[in-house]
Amino acid sequence: MSHSANLTVRKLNINLKEGFDRHWNGGNAFLSAWFNALSMSFPFGEQFFIDAVRAGEKHLGNKAADVEMRATIKNFIGQEATHRFLHTQYNDHLARQGFHNTWEVRAIAQSEKLKKRIKHSPYAHLHELGLTAAYEHITSVLGYEVMLSVNEPHDWLANADSRLQTLWRWHSAEEMEHRAVAFDLYAHLGGNYRRRVFWFTFAILRFSLDLTRQTTRNLWDDKTLHLPSTWWSALQFVFGRHGVVRRLSGPLLAYFKRDFHPKHHGDDALLSQWLHVNQSSWQRVG
Repeated sequence: MSHSANLTVRKLNINLKEGFDRHWNGGNAFLSAWFNALSMSFPFGEQFFIDAVRAGEKHLGNKAADVEMRATIKNFIGQEATHRFLHTQYNDHLARQGFHNTWEVRAIAQSEKLKKRIKHSPYAHLHELGLTAAYEHITSVLGYEVMLSVNEPHDWLANADSRLQTLWRWHSAEEMEHRAVAFDLYAHLGGNYRRRVFWFTFAILRFSLDLTRQTTRNLWDDKTLHLPSTWWSALQFVFGRHGVVRRLSGPLLAYFKRDFHPKHHGDDALLSQWLHVNQSSWQRVG
């Protein structure tokens, strides 16, 4: 895990207490609703990832590689906890705007059901790590696309509120930065290919369904679900020339390769460049 050992925990220099517009993403109702839906999944999701990695950490020994992993895990948890804190502020404002977070309610119920099913399994920690590694791949692929599209015609955040643009770029950069942590821990503890692809199949189907449901609910709450402009934006975003289906299918499905590793996808130089150019937007913690 040496490539992940130097994770940096950062505090973002933005203030969300004043809130933001309902259509903060360039006035586009759909893009705003889609990103809002993602944010609604993060506080509980990030905590699940933290708990899964902590549970896996308990199975580490005292070899040099294990000691290094513990240092990496500490910083991984620091990054995820910071994401959780900021997206909780973000979601609190969405709630004040009248949006209903049904994704979190479903996620809590699903997590409790999962824990009951694997409670007595000697591989419970590997099941949770396998699911975490799967979701981390999904978020890192999305994060890479957010970073890759900067200043491109298909930039999802080109006209966004500057504070939220910074928030999403920073979050994306850190998702890319720690994309291998859960995967490496899973493999180090003996996680196998069959379990890995099972949980990825589960995760990609569940994530796609929940993201669609929450985005739809956000548009319903926003009273823009029925507008032709909303549907046109959605169709372009999903199926257009630069749509998510065309751009993300390959990187996501690469997870099914037996020799897959998260470092095979992404660009460390790209995230380093953004973090350097925007270093005034954050400060190192610890």
